[in-house]
Amino acid sequence: MSDAIEALYDIVMNSGRAITFTGAGISTECGVPDFRSPGGIWSKYKPIDFQSFMSSAQMRREGLRRYLKIRESVGEVRPGRGHRAIARLVELGRVSTVITQNIDNLHHDSGVPRDKVIELHGNGTYAKCLDCGERHELDWVAQELERNLQGSPACVKCGGIVKTATISFGQPMPELEMARADAACQDCDTFLAIGSSLVVYPAAAFPLRAKQNGAKLIILNREETDLDPYADLIIRDDIGDVMEVFLNRS
Repeated sequence: MSDAIEALYDIVMNSGRAITFTGAGISTECGVPDFRSPGGIWSKYKPIDFQSFMSSAQMRREGLRRYLKIRESVGEVRPGRGHRAIARLVELGRVSTVITQNIDNLHHDSGVPRDKVIELHGNGTYAKCLDCGERHELDWVAQELERNLQGSPACVKCGGIVKTATISFGQPMPELEMARADAACQDCDTFLAIGSSLVVYPAAAFPLRAKQNGAKLIILNREETDLDPYADLIIRDDIGDVMEVFLNRS
């Protein structure tokens, strides 16, 4: 084991209130693409911003149709070594909170309790009503689009607008999740950023928030980030290979 991975292991295993902050990089080994990369899915199925989505039933229909195409192209995915290692650390009481920018549900699938996961950008495995919050499954959305070839699905409970449970471009960040994440950052003793470029704000401000409150900042990412100068430890290696140490030794 490299000295850096040994240092990571020692810091995390001696933490009691560590936070993991995950980005797209933790899910790429699971087959989930980094949507922002050149030639990625977003270049083929350009996302529709929130204001356009809300502007008409036709735009809502198109936005849902594109998202279902993305779901179809990605297919079924399972948690990777990084997700499973984090779940193990939560189980051991070393990680108190998992903050994620991802919408793939893989932290839940790996066994992390729902109350331990904060999804800053929502969840892409289901849809919900923007008015009453009622959950709607994506298979139902697909059936409704096929049944009604002109309009967009309406909530079965209140008749409101149904949208994927993700945060779209131009859509306000979820206030509750942002407040929970901020509170966790003020209380943690270690902040472990995994697979995030740390450039998407306001979420990218959380590492410095934790650092300012006395936490150690660790960055595990293939590429350099703007926050590298503030980190106590930087590891540029394969995320699954690095995190596997927690599966093998804990």
